[in-house]
Amino acid sequence: MNSNAHTGSPKRPLRLRAFTPLVISACFAGAPFATATAAAASPVLQFADPGFEQAGPGYACSSWWVVSSGAGCASNNPHSGTHAVFLNQGDGYSLSQSVQAPVGGSFDFSAWIAASTGGTGGTFSIRSGNGPEQKITLPASVATSQYIKYTLPRIVVAAGDTVTITFASSSGRAWVNVDDIEVVPSAPNDPQISSSNPTVVAMFNWAKVKANSWVRETGATGVVNMDENNRSGSGTGVYTPTYWAGYPFRSYYYSRDFAHQFLGAHMLGLDLQNKTMLEAFAASATQNRGYFPLWAINFDGSTGTTDYKSDSNFVRELPAPFDLTQRIHDGYRWTGDTDYVNDPALTSFVANTVSAFVADHTGLIPDGRVNGRQITLAQASGNNIFQGVASYNESAGDDLVEAADAVSTQYQAYLAMSALSAARRDVVSARTYAQKAADLFTYYNRTWSVGPGSYANVIRSYNLQSVGSSAWGAEMSWFAPMKGIMEAGGRRDQYMSWLNATALTSTPPNLEAVTYLPDAFFTVHDGTTAWAWMQYVYNRINDLHSGGFLNGDYPETSFTLVSQVVQGLLGIQPDAAIHDVTTVSQLPSDIGWLQVAGIPIGGGTITLRHDGRTQSTLTNSSPANAAPYIWHAGVPGAYLCMTVRGQRREGRIAQPEGPRGPTFTYADVTVQPGQTVVVQVPSNCLVRAGSGQASDTSAQSQ
Repeated sequence: MNSNAHTGSPKRPLRLRAFTPLVISACFAGAPFATATAAAASPVLQFADPGFEQAGPGYACSSWWVVSSGAGCASNNPHSGTHAVFLNQGDGYSLSQSVQAPVGGSFDFSAWIAASTGGTGGTFSIRSGNGPEQKITLPASVATSQYIKYTLPRIVVAAGDTVTITFASSSGRAWVNVDDIEVVPSAPNDPQISSSNPTVVAMFNWAKVKANSWVRETGATGVVNMDENNRSGSGTGVYTPTYWAGYPFRSYYYSRDFAHQFLGAHMLGLDLQNKTMLEAFAASATQNRGYFPLWAINFDGSTGTTDYKSDSNFVRELPAPFDLTQRIHDGYRWTGDTDYVNDPALTSFVANTVSAFVADHTGLIPDGRVNGRQITLAQASGNNIFQGVASYNESAGDDLVEAADAVSTQYQAYLAMSALSAARRDVVSARTYAQKAADLFTYYNRTWSVGPGSYANVIRSYNLQSVGSSAWGAEMSWFAPMKGIMEAGGRRDQYMSWLNATALTSTPPNLEAVTYLPDAFFTVHDGTTAWAWMQYVYNRINDLHSGGFLNGDYPETSFTLVSQVVQGLLGIQPDAAIHDVTTVSQLPSDIGWLQVAGIPIGGGTITLRHDGRTQSTLTNSSPANAAPYIWHAGVPGAYLCMTVRGQRREGRIAQPEGPRGPTFTYADVTVQPGQTVVVQVPSNCLVRAGSGQASDTSAQSQ
């Protein structure tokens, strides 16, 4: 942006205002270090005036910043708020600030940067103490002049270090704008990837850095109720352990986005954030709100007013409470943390969701019976999300009452209630909801989803006239296989081929919706097609989203790629409470081998490597005093034998999805802390005659 004429780049859509930080020490221009007043209970590492809102008249930045000629603060192209930094074309123009770190640790430093297209150069750098300078040079050909979030991750800072942030111009770039600087602790867990395929390595490494950049600094004071129409928000609050889940210009985390980001967050060690956010949603699902949780919550835990007007006028979509219930169970499966089982807010939410919530939202159209037992599905009518809709597909129309995404998430909620009850040794509830899940599974596959005239005609919704539709329905079309309610067999195989082909021709324009497709194909053991859709997402992270930012700056994009590498490609299913882990490789043919180290399960971690689909290596990298893992090492197909630690043994053959589902062969192995075990199918071990193979459906190029 040219400082002489403040029209060097067009006005951008409004964005989120950076939070007001706690500043411990900052360097005034030309002045020695001075200590600012603490604004929170515990110290945090931040820079003063990170959004440049204290800019003075003309082009003057606040005195916190050291500003050279050719640089300054202006108001015509902020990322959010009213001001941003500009750096004119030329070498040597810069803006910097130094702070003394009140705390030590590893930190991620981020800034939103816009730059002229087609130019070269411009840098963002951090130096801590006497350590080397860490620097990002803006890409040589930026395809858009929109703001992009850049991050310098895992910079080690010692308490008392002088930390300097600098932005510099380039003679090869017409202008650079900078806004909304953020500092957050690096992710507690840093899983390491290696592979024969460089794409999956680059994808995972990009995703884990980008995902952690959305974490909010616990204890920092920041804006609340910020959206694209109110960039100043309605005040400030002290942030709790949370992360962004939703549009990057809104100061909220959203129930739907959060549910899909949950597992990726766990892989990065963000379990405190996951539990804090789940508890906030659970506490919000009150009786006077019909047991619906809030749709959006501020980072300080308060109600997000953009999506809430009153207890009878707020955004609500039927799948959301069921989705959150499943995540409570997922939290327990991956961590073994008994809070997921016993915390009063979480247990009440789960119990209310599968009982009172369902009872409170039914009666619009009749449902059938299975084995003499009534099926009760959650229902909603209308097309106004502030009055409640039946599907995550907000624009579906057709007076929907029941939708496949709600039905399939209700099924998962029943399974979660059963498993969590069993963990509490509540045998009656465990059996009751296991039966409800089984009945709903049967009802969906034998009655609800079966269209007229053809058993293969899969219904995705019913309207107020009880008329079913099998048309493409986005979330309504891919949630059923993704949530595991669609019965294995030829019908599902045929449906998944249709889903892949239709998704390729009717791909949702919002990339965050596409992030569900890999999960759907991984669930049905089609790693090849799942991987193709992961690449579809990754190849478009630098494309412009309809919201006016890059696809890669939608948080869901990065969090889901992290989980899809670990849970999807590596095929990990844990039961942390009993130290069990089941694995089945879902590697496609173009990933010869894949390894991820530092996968958190319970109180320990594992390293898992797959070589193709017939050899797996697990290292128990937990502390020496930790319990061993019981590893159920699976391979697709039914084999006469396997080798474990080089010793030949008979494998355990199973069909987890029943007689119509794929067959797997397992070796059950105890892996002590520090041990590495290799399980494989030797070349002279034939497939058992007549056995079913777990195989991919036909994948099309993405």
